[in-house]
Parts: sequence; C-alpha cells; structure tokens
Amino acid sequence: MQAIKRRQLVRSVLCLPAALALQALAPLPAAAQAAWPGKPIRFVVPFAAAGTTDILARALAPELQKALGQPVVVENKPGAGGNTAAADVAKTPADGYTMLMGTVGTHAINAALYPKLPYDPIKDFAPVTLVAGVPNVLVLNAAFAQKHNINTVADFIRVAKANPGKFNMASSGNGTSIHLSGELFKSMAGVFMVHFPYRGSGPALIDLMGGSMDLMFDNLPSALPHIRSGRLKALAVTSAKRSEAIPELPTIAEAGGPTLAGYEASSWFGLVVPAGTPPEVVNRLQGETAKALASPALKERLQSQGAIPSGMPSADFAKFIAAETAKWAKVVKIANAKVD
Repeated sequence: MQAIKRRQLVRSVLCLPAALALQALAPLPAAAQAAWPGKPIRFVVPFAAAGTTDILARALAPELQKALGQPVVVENKPGAGGNTAAADVAKTPADGYTMLMGTVGTHAINAALYPKLPYDPIKDFAPVTLVAGVPNVLVLNAAFAQKHNINTVADFIRVAKANPGKFNMASSGNGTSIHLSGELFKSMAGVFMVHFPYRGSGPALIDLMGGSMDLMFDNLPSALPHIRSGRLKALAVTSAKRSEAIPELPTIAEAGGPTLAGYEASSWFGLVVPAGTPPEVVNRLQGETAKALASPALKERLQSQGAIPSGMPSADFAKFIAAETAKWAKVVKIANAKVD
C-alpha cells in the first residue's frame, strides 16, 4: 500500500512544472514543522528577587505570555554579579526557549571589571531589545542619616571624609552599575566606604533598612517604595538629569559641587538570547516586547517606578551595547574598581 501511494505521489509530481515539482519534494521548513513558540519560555533573571531586574522581568513576563500564547516563567539565578546566569544562558540551545534579562553589568561593565568571564557578552548573545533605563539613587539608612545629620550630598561627603572606612556600602553585586556608581562616587569625591556585594538589590536593601549597612547606590525602581515609606533617606540620583518619578531629588552632579561635576552612572536592562537564535524568533520577541512597553498601562507603571521604557530595534540595541561597553570601561578605569 505504501509503495502504491509513493508511486502515485511521484507520478503527480512529474505532471507538475519543474519549479513546483521541486517545491513539492522539498522538506518542510522548520517553522512549518514546529511553529515557535510551542512550549514554555524560560526567562532568566541574573539577580535575586525584589531588585529592579526582577521587577522589570515580572512586569514584562505576563505581557509576553499573553502575546505569545505560552507561559513565560521567570527564574532567578543570582551569583557573581550576574555572570552565573549569563554563562548559563549562553550555553543553552539557541531555540528561542531561554532568554536573559541582561543588564549594564552583565553586558557592558563586567567585560572590563573581570579578568576572565565565563561567557562573551558580544559573541555569545543576540540582542533583542532594550527594556528600560533607570537612574540609580544614593540612599542611606534613615536612622544613620538622622544620627549623623545628613540631609544633602555635601553633608554626606563631609561626614564620610571625617570617618574614612567606617561606613558600609551595600551593592547588588560586583560589577553591577550599583557597585560602579559607588566606586565612581568614592573616586571623584575622595571618600572611602567599605563595599559589601550582595546577590541582588533585594537582600542588600533588607540589610540596609535593618541597619547593618549604611548606604547604597540602588536602582531607583527597587528603592523608591522605601524612600516614600521613609525607611530610606534619598540624597540624589546618579543620572545626568533629574528623574520624573522623584523630581525633587537633585542629581549627584548638581548637589556634589565641583568635584562631582560630570558624574553620571545610570543602569539599563534588556532582553538577550543565545547567539544563533533564529532571526524570526528575535524579531518576534522584539516586536512583542516593544508593543508591551508602549501599552499605556505598563508604560505608566514603569515610569511611576522611575524606569524609562524603551523597546528599541535589535540592531540599535547591539550598537547601544557596544557604546556602553566602551563607556563603562572608562568608568572602571577612572574609579580604579576591583572585584572584591
């Protein structure tokens, strides 16, 4: 029976024009064999829960899930300033079922900060889109600020210079923009605080509010609720311009006097997938992410938390990463930052 069917197929094909015959005998394209996505998508966050990377991923995941028709499962994989998760994602199959919320740390800073990375930020990944940019904010434990009568950046510099090495500076991990914001501040202001890296902003903020840490240069979205509640004392943002989410706060360059003129050290977060992921998958992810970020509800939600939504095309994001890598290499050099 199978032989009869095959002879019938061959006779039918032979009756077709040559071009159509070849098309009929050709194997089905991969997209026709198995449309993407056909199963849940793993969305890896390189830091612990409750930090800005996690906040943005969990805000975006439900929107992508609705658009793609498959579960988008957020997985926190903290460690080594984001390097643990980035290395893991770099080694996964390039099939569109694993993506990383890359950060300024994993894809711009760490290349200059670490002598050897377990992944290549450029060669091992395909950029999808910039999700959002955020300023960092210099925040102090509220009781610490009250005890030392610190209300401005100038106050803090004065007290820090009088107490070198006595204040504890938390960060979300070595190589993050939170870490580098502090190192650049220390270098330009001529002060010294002891750096304590954590596995994300969430656990660092817990200790900062608990009093075992004194200060932190946190991403604004994760710090803002605690600033508004009064548990943290905010002094200034690290961006070149004031944040619309908290416009009363000056920039560090504004508030720090001549020694901090030109200071700027903001963060960003973007989707990347393993290199070799099919272009049609990258394009679909970029398009759906851009639509989600442009929707009034999500856009307003992120802006109210201090984030600036983007959704830029993949090619532009690749150029952005290259420019940021060069920029942060200079910051690492100026700050004389080291992994500790």
